[in-house]
Amino acid sequence: MGIVTELTDGLPATPPPPVAGPAVAHAAAEAAHRAAARSGVQVVELAELADLRAVQDLFGSIWHPAPDNPPVTVEMMRALTKAGNPLLGAYADGELVGACVGFFAAPAGTALHSHVTGVLPTAQRRSVGRTLKLHQRAWALDRGLTRITWTFDPLVRRNAWFNLGRLGAVPVEYLPDFYGPMEDTINASDQSDRLLTTWVLDSPAVVRAVAGEPVAVDLPALRAAGAVAVVSAGPDGAPEERPGVPGRPWLVAVPPDVEGLRARDPELAARWRVAVRGALAGALAGGGRVRAFAREGWYVVDGAGIPAAPEAGRATP
Repeated sequence: MGIVTELTDGLPATPPPPVAGPAVAHAAAEAAHRAAARSGVQVVELAELADLRAVQDLFGSIWHPAPDNPPVTVEMMRALTKAGNPLLGAYADGELVGACVGFFAAPAGTALHSHVTGVLPTAQRRSVGRTLKLHQRAWALDRGLTRITWTFDPLVRRNAWFNLGRLGAVPVEYLPDFYGPMEDTINASDQSDRLLTTWVLDSPAVVRAVAGEPVAVDLPALRAAGAVAVVSAGPDGAPEERPGVPGRPWLVAVPPDVEGLRARDPELAARWRVAVRGALAGALAGGGRVRAFAREGWYVVDGAGIPAAPEAGRATP
């Protein structure tokens, strides 16, 4: 895995202005088709009721939600697709193995919001999720949209790496307990904090990431340049917090497997929630920027202009 963004003391440089034009849309379509071929799936738009029921069943088998709180209903999907919004399904040997639901977002005519994407566990090592996102990107660019937003749980390490590293998306806002209680087997009884993330579809960083060059982080260089681990794992696995230093990058750790941690030690998982919330929410509210996510499990936050200690945004679990 190579470093694909110019690094200054280990920190990805501020990206240059986006590259626009029809060539990007054409290249996006080709990249999406190549990804589907590598994953062994066919991605199609869905609108028929039988297909929408299959998507609801698929999501139910992934999240196992409470009966009164599915990720999305057939009725809602029917309305969204009728209004021209994209609902994409990925099929392998005739079986629906993944789907994503999105809708137009503000600013009007420029953005799409990706509400939910799910892939069967048996298909998750085939990059089906990435294939769906690349098709969603191609769909948006073909219609003149240049941004896709979505939310994700900041404690889920593999999703943070996928979104920030493999796709080149950038978090823009921390949303504490955004959905309220979510009684399913993935979120358990934890608070539903989310990072709102923006994918600038025609930016050089995204174009490179889509081409297979992730946004990488040189952790030794960052530490040598004075980066401060404001949240890290202690000897007992609990989060340890320390003050940040203005002007220096912050490193914010997340646990290796928060979903497993929720199941075996929900109190410890809640402590991680509070620690990461305090650091990321405080940094973003104070004008900081989450620049990248190191595959080793660290958010990298630009320390310029943010408070010396990660206090803002802290809450009691």
